[in-house]
Amino acid sequence: MKISCVIPCYHSVNTLEPVVRDIEKTLAARPELDYEIILVNDNPPDETWDLILRLSRENPRIHGVCFSRNFGQHSALMAGYRQVTGDIVVSLDDDGQNPPSEMFRLIDAVDSTHDIVYADYPRKQHTRFRNLGSRMTNRMFTWMLNKPEELYLTSYWAAKRFVIDQMIRCESPFPFVDGLALQSTTRYASVPVDHLPRAEGESGYTIFSLFRLWLNAFTSFSVKPLRIATVTGSVSALAGVAVGLVLIVRKLILRDQIDAGWTSLVALMLLLFGILMIMMGLVGEYVGRIFITMNRSPQYIIEFDTARPQESP
Repeated sequence: MKISCVIPCYHSVNTLEPVVRDIEKTLAARPELDYEIILVNDNPPDETWDLILRLSRENPRIHGVCFSRNFGQHSALMAGYRQVTGDIVVSLDDDGQNPPSEMFRLIDAVDSTHDIVYADYPRKQHTRFRNLGSRMTNRMFTWMLNKPEELYLTSYWAAKRFVIDQMIRCESPFPFVDGLALQSTTRYASVPVDHLPRAEGESGYTIFSLFRLWLNAFTSFSVKPLRIATVTGSVSALAGVAVGLVLIVRKLILRDQIDAGWTSLVALMLLLFGILMIMMGLVGEYVGRIFITMNRSPQYIIEFDTARPQESP
């Protein structure tokens, strides 16, 4: 059996090598297994690619890929998945928070009853903001894709090769690997794994990039958001009809003196028009993504590949 490890790399010049060395040490404990390590450089403005080149020269089982510009973590994962040749694929981060020494907890749990196994962190070492975003994403997938509520999606997981083969069929410029994985099989599980503090620096995700990633997940796998828009609009319309009928009855039948109520009228208009604009923006987001996909915008562009040394700097 062959194990393929895929690591998206961004600003990891000081953290990547210890992760790779730990992977090599862990897999060396199982000499009957072959392995490869796929390092995908998301083109940060530092020396990460130079480090990947050096690591690939030192170990022929290490394969490096470099993007022409920054495409994001999930595009980097998709590029790595298209390079793998192993029977089981392990995804992990480059910052040392996913301990490679516990990799076989995931690998050994991938069996005849489980196609994907996620690491379950008893105590996460992310910031409160990042943890809040993760909880929101997990709840969203529970609602949108019927994910079991007890299954917590993390960036450290192992999967059978056929799951990866199904995932890489996606050519959308807005990939979200967790959603693709959950669409590929319903046989998943989780095992407890330690979550370590960051060895250095901070997460590369900003508020904007996290929102963009969440929007990818929100719009890529379901039309439920559009149905929410339809229901919200219908409820608002019915409420408007009900208020209109009440005013007509008070004015024509009960002969009540109805105050002008400019303040409440303006507030109601702002509320309704605000809801309308949000719903139009949601529809526009779907249409825009369809337009970009129809134009065949690339999921990523590979500039350098260690499998093609003549293109490497």
